[in-house]
Amino acid sequence: MQGIKDKIRTIPDYPKPGIMFRDITTLLQDARGFRKTVDEMVQPFAGTRIDKVVGIEARGFILGGAIAHQLSIGFVPVRKRGKLPYKTLQQEYQLEYGTDAMEVHIDAIQPGENVLVVDDLIATGGTAEAAVKLIRAHKGVVVGCSFIIDLPELGGRKRLEDLGVKVLALCEFEGH
Repeated sequence: MQGIKDKIRTIPDYPKPGIMFRDITTLLQDARGFRKTVDEMVQPFAGTRIDKVVGIEARGFILGGAIAHQLSIGFVPVRKRGKLPYKTLQQEYQLEYGTDAMEVHIDAIQPGENVLVVDDLIATGGTAEAAVKLIRAHKGVVVGCSFIIDLPELGGRKRLEDLGVKVLALCEFEGH
């Protein structure tokens, strides 16, 4: 079987010139590749009590749902501002120009719950850092962050590690 990295399609100049978009849809549509990805995103946390999986909008929902199902635990979506229907906590994060915010329902995570954060890719780490801060605002414990792809040049992994968070990425790509 091909490796996970080999199943990820690269699309040059998307969504704008100079960006190399890492498209995981080719990985997700391959049943064995998808299963292997979910298994490998969870395996390093074997033996760790995990109470909830947080998935970051939007591809983190796909992965987080599958991981939560595999672990037989709850799933919590972290969404962009204004997308959740109930009362929320909000955490702002920096964009290239300005700020945005991520939100989670106020009752999504209970104090002391162990939470695994999941997304497809770690780039600058802004949304993942916002998710970590939201979990901690609920007095939850972040057991780690699990990604398929790391773009190391953008520094997101270090940003999370500086918060004391264990970071797992299944593969790396150079560039943006």
